[in-house]
Amino acid sequence: MAAMASLLNGERAVVVVFVTCVVVSLPPSLFCHGLALSLLALAALSLDVGADYLNSFPLFQTRPGASSGILLGAVTLPTVMLSKLIQIERAVSLKEIEIEEFEHLTMQYWAASACCLGVIVLLCVLISNTPSNTHPLALHSARHAKFSLTCIVLYTALCCVSLGTISLTSFNTILKLLWMFCHGLAAVKLIQHLLSTFPSCASIGEALLVTSGLVLYLGDMLALTIAKACRLLITENMVRYGSKRSEIGVIIQGMLLGLLLFPVVFRFVLQILEWFLTKAFSQSRIDNEIRKSLIFFFCLGFSMIVIIPTWMEFVQDFHMHPLLWVFSFVFSEPLKRLSLCIYWVLVICVSVVRFYNISKNSKIERILLRKYYHLMAVLMFLPALVFQPKFLDLAFGVALGVFLALEIVRVWRLWPLGRLVHQFMTAFTDHRDSDILIVSHFSLLLGCALPIWMSSGYNDRPLVPFAGILSLGIGDTMMRRMLFGKHDVKSSVFFCICESLLATVACTEATRHQWLATSMVSLDGASRAVKKTVEGTAAGITSVLATCSVLLPLLASTGYIVTEHWFSLVVAVTVSGLLEAYTTQLDNAFIPLVFYSLLCL
Repeated sequence: MAAMASLLNGERAVVVVFVTCVVVSLPPSLFCHGLALSLLALAALSLDVGADYLNSFPLFQTRPGASSGILLGAVTLPTVMLSKLIQIERAVSLKEIEIEEFEHLTMQYWAASACCLGVIVLLCVLISNTPSNTHPLALHSARHAKFSLTCIVLYTALCCVSLGTISLTSFNTILKLLWMFCHGLAAVKLIQHLLSTFPSCASIGEALLVTSGLVLYLGDMLALTIAKACRLLITENMVRYGSKRSEIGVIIQGMLLGLLLFPVVFRFVLQILEWFLTKAFSQSRIDNEIRKSLIFFFCLGFSMIVIIPTWMEFVQDFHMHPLLWVFSFVFSEPLKRLSLCIYWVLVICVSVVRFYNISKNSKIERILLRKYYHLMAVLMFLPALVFQPKFLDLAFGVALGVFLALEIVRVWRLWPLGRLVHQFMTAFTDHRDSDILIVSHFSLLLGCALPIWMSSGYNDRPLVPFAGILSLGIGDTMMRRMLFGKHDVKSSVFFCICESLLATVACTEATRHQWLATSMVSLDGASRAVKKTVEGTAAGITSVLATCSVLLPLLASTGYIVTEHWFSLVVAVTVSGLLEAYTTQLDNAFIPLVFYSLLCL
């Protein structure tokens, strides 16, 4: 029993339940996919347990206070894709969408799995070759790594069988496998780069989720570009990839990928220019910084106005410049959309100014202060999602683009904004951020945006787009309290409301039931255990269910066809709430995706 308890701690147990819920919901046509996911989960679980025997992971400096998170990071994105496959399979059986969309999503599922599989192979090799592999604990890790490799071999065989049955375009099985191999190799290279460039900024699981997502996102846009080029150069119908994309989807994908690739290109351009300029001029350090900043902003503007829109136009037929298309879209309903923009600006200005002053002049822990921003996300995004969902899609993309540009400016301390942005942003950081990279605002925005973006197209579960807003804006905000050592603080402005709703919540310290300590937070220079209460988790689960009971009739009144089953909704809310209670990973990134997956079933 002790061995089983160490094998399945709270976080791992919840992840196993999460994967099991998805696998048992699969139709017979997706049996092979479910079996492959089970093998991937077994390999990741074995590796996650083996990592516990190591004091530190070989070659990587991970985020202090967090577990490795290998299991959660490895299964999250493939499980999300498989849940979406279940939803699309229902649409195909009803003949509401074409089979090509189902086949495209199948390729996406195997590509996401290949990214995670490649990283797992890398981790197995690192553990097996650790210098201290003669130590008894290291020998345990090596045995777990070998078991993971066995699961990987079986998984690869299943992948070959499944890809051979896809009738997508003119790709044969060998080319499909090569495409999957490229995804896995790219994920291995990217996660090594991320963990070495930004040490102590993420756990293995968090880096794995980011890596697999970025590789899948870039691979999809690259495949679209290659398919369009092949159609122009060869024949019109010889190469097809995926289904028809919306203009908003292409704009967001092109802009975000362009901004992510921009630092790599800019470094190369800067090295060439500096090589020429340093030969001709001898300038001071300040002049060099100003020159570097001017070159940066010029290159960024040129990329955003010329290069990236050209890429978008090549992939999608806009019939006008994409920036002009955006203005045309916004002003097609000027009253509603401009009024919404004004409302967002007012909420942001009031909230940021208020909480910036509080963070500077108050002793309230920042991780608790940031819960107010979760509430702000509800106030901003919930009305827009109900009444202007397409405009909200575009707004999320623009906001992420602004965040990316500001983070590049902050990291490189570019004149004149770099130091000001850094000083402003550090006022809102918590224990999950570092001076090198600030990620918590990205995770909150992406946590709300991803379920909405993934719900575009066919969606027969009306609550699915609200997964991020409900789980982060409602559930996480309503979590009753945390204990930082001896410091007892309330984590929500709605604490009294939650307490009145739950009769089981007592007012004395002795009646509060705490989960096991799940992470370490540095407060005032000391590391203290974070303990979350059972009552807090119950408050979060209850508040989400109460919000859903109000939201479903509202959606029905606006024309949505409500097909949500309360049993599956309760399971989804409970599992995601328990994951928030137990996980030491960045919950803003994982919980919305887990909630989304379970709502799709």
